[in-house]
Amino acid sequence: MSSEQIPLIVLGLFLLLIIVTVWRSVLIVQQGTQVVVERLGSFNRILGPGLRFLIPFFDSVRQRIDMREQVVPFPPQPVITADNINVSIDTVIYYQVTNAYAATYEIADPMAAIEQLSVTTLRNIIGTMDMEQALTGRDRINDQLRSVLDEATGRWGIRVSRVELKAIDPPRTVQGAMEQQMKAERDRRAAILTAEGVKQSQILTAEGEKQAAILKAEGQAQATILRAQGESRAILQVFDAVHKGNADPKLLSYQYIKTLPEIANSQSSKLWLIPSEFSSALEAVARGFSGGSDPAPTTGTDTEEEKTQVGADFAGAASVAESLANTSLEDIDSALASAKGEAAQASGEAQKAGH
Repeated sequence: MSSEQIPLIVLGLFLLLIIVTVWRSVLIVQQGTQVVVERLGSFNRILGPGLRFLIPFFDSVRQRIDMREQVVPFPPQPVITADNINVSIDTVIYYQVTNAYAATYEIADPMAAIEQLSVTTLRNIIGTMDMEQALTGRDRINDQLRSVLDEATGRWGIRVSRVELKAIDPPRTVQGAMEQQMKAERDRRAAILTAEGVKQSQILTAEGEKQAAILKAEGQAQATILRAQGESRAILQVFDAVHKGNADPKLLSYQYIKTLPEIANSQSSKLWLIPSEFSSALEAVARGFSGGSDPAPTTGTDTEEEKTQVGADFAGAASVAESLANTSLEDIDSALASAKGEAAQASGEAQKAGH
């Protein structure tokens, strides 16, 4: 080595020292990260995000800590329930570092500590529950586990925000029994629903039959009322026609005799009797058509008034004969025909209302 090369080597070493010093004195901290700095082996400070400077060869970075919330899944852990059933439980823990100094100097391996603490806590909680409570009480297990872990990890500068149970897997034999139980429960519910449906159907059918019977009875009652009203109107019209025509009693007797054959020809008439008025009606009609023939002989004790009355009867008989040929009978016949027509119309309306 010549004397001329020595200054160049020294200059190169000096430049290299300057570069190394600058490199060690400049530190860039990412967002969401904190850096624990030690000086000569002891804690010095915590650096936040941004461009930071260190004293070369005196300051050193102890640890970079992620301050964001993190998710750590733990492998399945076997636990035993209160009814001595071995189940496997998968857990997921959400945590966040809140104190970089405590997370660095208070615990050596925080993740291993959290895992072991979660396993022991989970076994204690599940050990107080039976199988059914463990399967249906996930929220309760999550809350209790998070509370215990958060309290224990607080002094480590770590906050456990949430604990989730991914799966609770019982043994295969227990799974088969549970499936059979669930199937039986579904069958029971289906049978209950079917019975309820049949019950409701029968109730609705009975209600419908009840309403139909009520409506039918109301229709029959209305039909009876309308039929009675029609017959009442027919009788009133006949009565009015008779009185408006000033019909003579002999004329009414004739009309009475004329109606008797219709009664006899009726299909419902099996036996009909001749009333006592029939002979008197025949006698009155005979006197009316005889035109004044001799009446029945009288005793010698008849007074003049009785003779006068007999003459009047013969005169009345003549008037009856004349009245049989005039329109008074036609008026009564037309009134009867009109009354029968209205009665038939009223009966038709009553039958329609009954249906």
